[in-house]
Order: sequence, then structure tokens, then C-alpha cells
Amino acid sequence: MELEKVNMWVDGIDESHVNMAEFYYFENAFTDEEIKTIQKEAMRVPPESGTTGSSDNPNEGIRKSEIRWLYGNAPYTNGKKVYTGDDFEWLYKRLWTMIEEANRNVWNFNLSHGRDAIQHTIYKEGGGHYDWHMDAGHGMQRHRKVSLTVQLTDPDDYEGGKLQLWRGQHPLDAPRGKGTVVIFPSYMMHRVSEVTKGTRESLVLWVGGDHYR
Repeated sequence: MELEKVNMWVDGIDESHVNMAEFYYFENAFTDEEIKTIQKEAMRVPPESGTTGSSDNPNEGIRKSEIRWLYGNAPYTNGKKVYTGDDFEWLYKRLWTMIEEANRNVWNFNLSHGRDAIQHTIYKEGGGHYDWHMDAGHGMQRHRKVSLTVQLTDPDDYEGGKLQLWRGQHPLDAPRGKGTVVIFPSYMMHRVSEVTKGTRESLVLWVGGDHYR
């Protein structure tokens, strides 16, 4: 299957900073059958509450979601072995190919194959959202260079739940077609607006690299 792709950037930004404004996306990157397989396997993994703050004092004002961690080449463990089905290595390989193409054509970051687990995320009607934030930060997050998200839900099946990327002075709605992959620098401000009807499912993956020079 040939992927449709578009490279986008912010108009009017200083050329020396253009990397901070660009993102890349692939349409129709996954078929309906592949998405069904991902969803089926993901639901075998125990869910966690996707919020900010501590487990004892979660802050749902910033984020409210349900998450599952998907690992490649390893069983899922959470205190005890609970998932030993087919791994997600095929999914990692597919996503890595797209990340390499986007990085080669846009940013040229020095990426490593070191990666986080894939996060399966569900935002539900009744407050599901993730307010403005960057994926790069402190601690383990300081090495993140590239963020990727996969849209698993048909946009006609929910309202709200927009992935918005901050461009210049205003937000830009990212493509949201089912099976679309959006890739952007981890230091780019973004959010998922509140889901007001239905349920939005997605995958998220972060890839790290050396410190910026």
C-alpha cells in the first residue's frame, strides 16, 4: 500500500527556526483490518488512568484518559505477567520506517533506536482530553526528539478530540482521518481537545536521541 504524505510548516517563521514549526503526516498508513488487530490486542493489556500528577493525587484538569502500554519483543508485565500474546514488533517497525522518512526530510535529528513503549490512549465523552503540553521535558523525557500519533477512530464516530499543534500565534488542527499518522518534534506544543461525544482512540510513540547541540 502506497502511503499518502504531506510535509507542512508555518508560514512567515524565521528560516533558522523552521524545524520547530514543521510536522509530517501519512494518510491511510493503516488499513481497517490492521487497526482492528491493534485494538483487539491492545484491549488484552490492563488499562491505567492517564492523568498528570501522582497516582494518589491525579490531576484530571490537565489530562483525563485511559492508557495501555504496548511492548515489542517482550511480554507485558505489571507486577505479574498478564500479557504474553503476539508482540507489537511489526507495529514498531512500521512506525519506525515512517519516523525515519519524516526525520530525513524535515529535521535530521540524530535519533537512536531507543524508544518508549507504544501508548494506546482512549479519550471518552465526559471530559476526556489532554491540555497544552510538550512531550520533551525532564528526567526520562529529556531525550525525546520525535513524537508520533496514529488515529484509530473514524472522526465521524466522535466529536471534539482534535489533535491541535501550536503554530505561531494560533493552533492548527492536525489531520484526523482513521489510519493517519502524524509526526512532529517532541518540543512542539500540542493538545487533544475535550471529547464531547463518542470515544477517540489513538496510539502514541516517542523516539529519543542525543542532546541538541
